[in-house]
Parts: sequence; structure tokens; C-alpha cells
Amino acid sequence: MTSSKQAHLDNAAVIQGELTELLDGMDYCLDWKPDPESWSAREVLYHLLDTPPGGIHKVAGGIVAGSITEYEIWSDRSNMTPERAAHDLEQIRQDIQHFFVSLAQALSTANDEDLEGKSALMHQRTRDEHGTRTLADVLAGFDRHWRDHLEQLGELRDALGL
Repeated sequence: MTSSKQAHLDNAAVIQGELTELLDGMDYCLDWKPDPESWSAREVLYHLLDTPPGGIHKVAGGIVAGSITEYEIWSDRSNMTPERAAHDLEQIRQDIQHFFVSLAQALSTANDEDLEGKSALMHQRTRDEHGTRTLADVLAGFDRHWRDHLEQLGELRDALGL
């Protein structure tokens, strides 16, 4: 029987694999947008990697360690910086790899009891929502959030004819 922790780690690996496939062939169009209000692939990626600020891996690791009792989420931010705008696809892939390695490390000392027993107060600033989230809730939110944006990246690929 697979532990809850292992199921979350396996899920993250699937998401990483899907993301890797979606990025194949997008070297030349990372900043393309179907319209001015839309996000480019680069903006979607850095939104994912840095929401909540610092990344979900830092929140998860802090909850496990007991060093994070509260965290903030600001929706609808691309988290773009001039440095990130200059990254090529190889650097973006390294940032993605670092994220997933860090997430696995953050969960390395957690056990299944930690998933339901350890929590933090979440402040969703953009929507003025607040509430306690268990580590399992945080990881389920990661799954929903990333899958929604993987779909968005798929739509960008389709619009580009990739």
C-alpha cells in the first residue's frame, strides 16, 4: 500500500513529467501571448514556481519543520523579474528541476501523520480569505493549481500549433 506522502511525491513527479512534455519545442515562443491580457508560458511557469512567495516547497518544508505557522498567497501574479525574463528554456528547466527536488526534500522527513496533523494559517490576500490548511491541504492545492496551469500551457501550445 502506498503511503499518502508517497502518493503526493508520485503526483508531483507526474506533474513534472507533464510540464516537461509541454515545454518541448517552446524555446522560441516562451513570451508569446495570444492576446495582451493573457500570460505567456514564461509567466505561467514563474507564477507556479513562486506561488506562494518562495514556492510551495518552502511552505511545505516549513510546515513539516514547524517553522511556518502562517503563509500568504497572492493570486494572479506572474512573479516576473528582469532576471527571469532573460532566462532561456534551459535555465527555466533548471528552475523547475530545483523546485521539484526542493519539494521532495521538504517532504523527506514528513510522515503520513504530519500530512493531516501539521498545519498553518493561510492568508489568501487577493481574495481576502483566511483559514487553516493542513500539509495535505497544501499539497492538494498544489495539485489543483498546477494542473489548472498545465491546461493553460496546453492551450498555449495548441494556439501556437505545436
